[in-house]
Formats: sequence, structure tokens, C-alpha cells
Amino acid sequence: MDFIEKLRKIKEKFDRINDHLSDPDIVKNTDKLISLSKERSELTPIITVYDEYSKTISDIEGNKEIIDAGLDKELAELAEAELDDLKIKKEKLEDEIKVLLLPKDPNDDKDVIVEIRAGTGGDEAALFAGDLFRMYSRYAETRGWKLELIDINDTAGLGGIKEVVFSVTGTSVFGDLKFESGVHRVQRVPATEASGRVHTSAASVAVLPEVEDVQVDINPSELKIDVYRSGGAGGQNVNKVETAIRITHLPSGLVVQCQDERSQLKNRQKAMKVLKARLFDLKQREQNKEIAAVRKSMVGSGDRSDKIRTYNYPQNRITDHRIGLTLYNLSGIMEGDLTELINQIKMADRTEKLQAEMGD
Repeated sequence: MDFIEKLRKIKEKFDRINDHLSDPDIVKNTDKLISLSKERSELTPIITVYDEYSKTISDIEGNKEIIDAGLDKELAELAEAELDDLKIKKEKLEDEIKVLLLPKDPNDDKDVIVEIRAGTGGDEAALFAGDLFRMYSRYAETRGWKLELIDINDTAGLGGIKEVVFSVTGTSVFGDLKFESGVHRVQRVPATEASGRVHTSAASVAVLPEVEDVQVDINPSELKIDVYRSGGAGGQNVNKVETAIRITHLPSGLVVQCQDERSQLKNRQKAMKVLKARLFDLKQREQNKEIAAVRKSMVGSGDRSDKIRTYNYPQNRITDHRIGLTLYNLSGIMEGDLTELINQIKMADRTEKLQAEMGD
């Protein structure tokens, strides 16, 4: 089998890493030690499954020998009964191994910039955008991630959000949040609706991986930078000093702004971080266009025009249209309980990739 040969090579690599880690010269080299330890940690899950798979193969062969020998009828019957369970176990382990062998998205470990914008639906759409922001904030708390606000444009006095941009840092943030990109639709009775009629509104979410300087080349001469006073609710909350920053990337027409910090320098640094993430996202989507044309992903392209999910409040129901998943735990999900939903989408994505690898 093709994947068996891959496993043998991975096992050989794993053993070499273990040998290096016991080398006194390597132990003295901190950078090399950290690099090898990280590599070993990444390979450990598949090695653990491979060892279990090898043991299962060995047990199957052992049981077959007992059956073929025919020396002890009672023992042969026990071996026969156990053989069926071992074969099922072998198939399950093979499926698990194939998933583990899938190429990993190099961006999965990156931190992210998240943008939420109210769409169709007026004030109700802005309230829903605010609910989504709260949902992701709560989820970030449960994961031990750090959330930092970059820019927010709220609806004064109504509690809604027209647009919010924030960063999330932690472990495997992009890998868990990347499938949130798209249009989120809500169906509920607005507080202002006297007749009790259900309204449909929408908000768009974009999740962009943060990038290092080497990945995005920005020519300073192609930037138009404006400085202005931060907006606010009025009175003492309005910043009297010009600390807010708006950066326009002339070649692409992308515009980013940040007014959350009181320091002009910090606002500029945050705005540049967002600009780099957006340019990287633009570059990635252009590269993926050709691939997407050949094989449309089960979980959608992540394009912001895709309607990915519906939140139905009257029925306490949430439906992810990309994988046909419906859960009746909307109230819990809006409080940040996203684990089951995200895991189901990730599983569907892995299954779809696996089928593509196998040529189905």
C-alpha cells in the first residue's frame, strides 16, 4: 500500500530525530534542540497510530496462524471471533492514518485578523454583527486565546456594530476559525417588531491569517496615509488629538483604519498588520482560483459572497449549509460554545480532501 511506504519513511525520520535529541552536541544547541523537539511533537500523533496499526497487523497474522494450524479447536474459535474485531480495527486505523497523512495547511498555526460587517437588515443586521463579535470573544476566552480590538464602528445607543476588526492570538487559531469566513444569516423577531414577524438579516465575516513581513512586500511609496481624530459617542469620549490612522494601498485600492489606541504609532502598527493580512488573503485567493475551479471544496470557497450559515432564533437552530449540519443549540453557540460546530466542519473538510487524494 502506498501509505504504508509513507509511514515507514516517517517512522525512520522519527527515529533519526530521537537519535539527534540524545546527541550531546545537539542538546547544547538550543535553536536546533527546539526545532527538533517541535518536529518530533508534530510526528508523534501519526507514530502513535502507526505503532497501534503495526500491532494490529501482527495480531491478525498471529490469529491466522492459530486458525490455520488447527491444533486446538477451542483456541481456533476464539482466534476466529477476535479476527473480525481486529479487521474492523485495522480499517479504522487505516482511515485515521490517511487523514493524518493529508498535507497540513501551513497557515493553520497562524494568528488571525477577523473582520465582521453588518450586511442587509439595517439596525437588526448591526445587532447581529454585535452578537457574532460577542460569540467569537466568548469562544476565544474558552480557548485561552487573546483577543485585541483594532477598529470598531458601532451604532450609537443601539448596541449594534456596523463593522469591527480585531486580532486573535493563540494556538492553532487560523486552523479553527478559517471556516467562519462567509455570510452569516439570522432569522429572528427584532425587539422593535410589534407584530412578532420574523426578520432575516445578515453579516459577513472574514478571517485572515496574520503574516510575517517576508510574505507580503509593501512599497511605502504605494501607501497613502491619513491621520484624523478618533470618532466616538461624543462629549469627553471624542479624541481631541489626531491619533486615528487610515492607510490606502494604492495598487489594490484596499483601505484600512485603526482608531482604538490613543497612540498614533500603535494605531499605525495595527493598521499595517491588517493591511498585510488583507494583501496576503488577496494573494492566496488569486492562487487558489485555479484549484477551486477544478475541485470545489465541500465547505465552500470561503469567499465572502457565500452564505455559509443560518441562525434561526425561534427554533433555537443553527444550520451550516456547506455540510448540511443542523444543531439545536443556538443559545449555547451564541455564548461561545462553538467546539462541536467547528469540529464537524473540520472533519467534513478532511473527509473531502481525503476523497480527492484517493481520486474519488
